[in-house]
Amino acid sequence: MSVVFADIEAAAGRLKGHAIETQLIESPALNERLGLRVLIKPETLQRVGAFKFRGAYNRLSQLSAEQRRAGVVAFSSGNHAQGVALAARLLGMPALIVMPADAPSVKVEATRGYGAEIRLYDRLTEDRVAIAAEAAAMRGAVVVPAFDDPDIIAGQGTVGLELVAQARALGCELDLVMAPVGGGGLMAGTSLAVRALSPATEIVGVEPAGFDDTAKSLKAGARQLLKPTTRSLCDALETPSPGALTFPILQMTLADIAVVDDAEVAEAMRYAFQVLKLVVEPGGSVCLAALLAGKVAQARPGATVGLVLSGGNVDPELFAQVLRHEL
Repeated sequence: MSVVFADIEAAAGRLKGHAIETQLIESPALNERLGLRVLIKPETLQRVGAFKFRGAYNRLSQLSAEQRRAGVVAFSSGNHAQGVALAARLLGMPALIVMPADAPSVKVEATRGYGAEIRLYDRLTEDRVAIAAEAAAMRGAVVVPAFDDPDIIAGQGTVGLELVAQARALGCELDLVMAPVGGGGLMAGTSLAVRALSPATEIVGVEPAGFDDTAKSLKAGARQLLKPTTRSLCDALETPSPGALTFPILQMTLADIAVVDDAEVAEAMRYAFQVLKLVVEPGGSVCLAALLAGKVAQARPGATVGLVLSGGNVDPELFAQVLRHEL
């Protein structure tokens, strides 16, 4: 099933009064440094501290009364987990979240705090998809994917819908829009919305080094499956392959993918904290990292850039290490 602009508009209607319409912010210091006008969409200030609530609520709000009684199962390292947990609580249904045992403790505890049941698993020896499928079958529950689902993509697309409208309310058109890419749900939805509303806007995704599966897939013309040999600071973007639904959308909409390393991400996190006064998690910082590192050819001098900071759920000790330049 494909996703069209009307699906994103419908999702915006469902989210009204439930999700926060995060307002654009602008930093004169950042603009001066880059020679750009950067309009920041701080999804760090969204419910659960990340854009993931949008897609989760859009998906869960459409479940039938019978499905709601049985509840939902999801698997996630953190932000999707929290989004599903809160959406389930608001809609009065049980939720089981399958999370890696090494997920940031702040994300695990927040997910539990929203009322979800947690099932921890070992990333190296266990299959989270199989665990979730078995649990869902036992409960008669609905599995809610993190990104490869039309309703999830449409919900995340409301980020792009708002971004274009808010930029125009400021009297400007966006030359470039940037968002992080993991499985591709946020970027697929956002790029569809931006393409529909502002066809001339270029769209660039950003991935972490070692997990640049979408960049490699776009180059190959088909989905590629990576076999990572290391971890990334960007735990939220550690996907080995783009989604079956998201990839064709990204093929159609993206101008390019930039790739950033851990050092560049850490520098962006420090910049966001010290200059923008925002706490941004590693995966949420990649677009800022790419701009600061000069890795975005489409960011031409004087351009107006819409930039998504996708989440702020960073482990406190990790964040302290980043600020102390220990990472």
